[in-house]
Amino acid sequence: MPIEISIIIAVATLILGGVIGVFGGIAYRKNVAEKEIGSAEEEANKIVSEAMKTAEAKKKEAILEGKDEVHRLRNESEKELSDRRKDVQRQERRIQQKEENLDKKINNLEVKEEKVNKKLKEVDSKMAEVEQIKKSQFEMLERISGYTAEQAKAYLLEQLDSELNHEKSVKILAYEEQLKDESEQLARNIISLSIQRLASEQVSEATVSVVALPNDEMKGRIIGREGRNIRAIENATGVDLIIDDTPEAITLSSFEPVRREVARVALEKLIADGRIHPARIEEMIDKARREVDAKIKQSGERAVLDTGVRGIHPELVKLLGKLRYRTSYGQNVLDHSLEVAYISGMIASELGIDPTVAKRAGLLHDIGKALDHEMEGSHIELGVEVARKYKESDAVIHAIHAHHGDVEAKTIVACIVQAADAISAARPGARRENLENYIKRLQKLEEVASSFEGVENSFAIQAGREIRIMVKPEVVNDERMIPLAREICRKIEEDLEYPGQIKVNIIREARAVDFAK
Repeated sequence: MPIEISIIIAVATLILGGVIGVFGGIAYRKNVAEKEIGSAEEEANKIVSEAMKTAEAKKKEAILEGKDEVHRLRNESEKELSDRRKDVQRQERRIQQKEENLDKKINNLEVKEEKVNKKLKEVDSKMAEVEQIKKSQFEMLERISGYTAEQAKAYLLEQLDSELNHEKSVKILAYEEQLKDESEQLARNIISLSIQRLASEQVSEATVSVVALPNDEMKGRIIGREGRNIRAIENATGVDLIIDDTPEAITLSSFEPVRREVARVALEKLIADGRIHPARIEEMIDKARREVDAKIKQSGERAVLDTGVRGIHPELVKLLGKLRYRTSYGQNVLDHSLEVAYISGMIASELGIDPTVAKRAGLLHDIGKALDHEMEGSHIELGVEVARKYKESDAVIHAIHAHHGDVEAKTIVACIVQAADAISAARPGARRENLENYIKRLQKLEEVASSFEGVENSFAIQAGREIRIMVKPEVVNDERMIPLAREICRKIEEDLEYPGQIKVNIIREARAVDFAK
């Protein structure tokens, strides 16, 4: 529509322009201009008419297209509304069905609730009846048995405890038998093999030394004028010289073996030299002390070399050498330490463990005995302290600490050293003790065993290696025997000191005696 108007305006402008041109032109062109104006008007009318027709046609076309679009949109909207209406109807039907189902379920629940309430009432009434019957039955049982409820409960618990103790003892016995069958054979094989592979001589040593003299006249020279020589020797060495009626011999006595050895060497040198006076005595004692120190160092180095243990601190090597002059129950401690090292290494090899640490721990396990005459404390405490001081490993220190059971053995190496120590100490002839201490130990062993309730008699046999205990059968039953044996073992370990191990053998015997008349 705007196009046609623009065209009309343009045409009208042209006409006006032509008209103005005609009136302003020459007269002779008036007629021509009028003719052109007439044709232009016709043309303009024609163009306007065509433009109006075209505009009218486009208008109708646009109106038709709009109607079609409106119709299409209306159809789509109606279809969408129809689909939504159908969905809503389906949802309504589903909700209606669910409501119906819920109503049915509610009705069923109400019915069931009524039934349950009825049953609960019946149960309550029956429970009341049962409680009444139970109460009457308890009263009847109390009248018949003569026990109250608490007394009956205590009696049942006592019976149950007795049965449990019986079952426990039976299971313990079965497990012990199984462990004995499996472990004793393996332990016996390992220990016997280790002992067979260890070839060593054992000679008991004493706390005295005897020096042979060339003649009895030498005794007087050793005593000296008014006893000055013997006093000089005793003061310089700390050793007692016993000069008695023993022909051609002098006895040296001292609890400290290194001093005794220094005195022995010095005295032999003095006797060989023949010049015995205080100045010469001091000179010979100094020389003997240097010789003994050299022997100590040599003995320690020999022990380390023989066992194949490397990297031991030089001070520990000297302490090992001092063990050459230290005894325990008559057993030389250095020889004992070497035995323990050898046995520990062999047991470790049989168990598939590196024997190096086991041999090292076995060699050093009694190192504290080289210091217990000089410092306060047990040889275990001193050994742990000196091993820690010279940077030994934790495994070695723990084995030293645990080899007598002062602490629980938590490593295989510690257990191996315990076993090797017991084997070395318990071999026949390895150790001895004087008669008085031996008798006291046996008496103490019997006293410990007799201190337990139910023990009738106890006898220490096999040189104190076994304690045989007779118990009263009416006091100690079969189930009680195994715990009693363990308690006695624990008491012996706490109260007594002894070499090796002690077997606790409990015997329970019931006898019936009658007389035929």
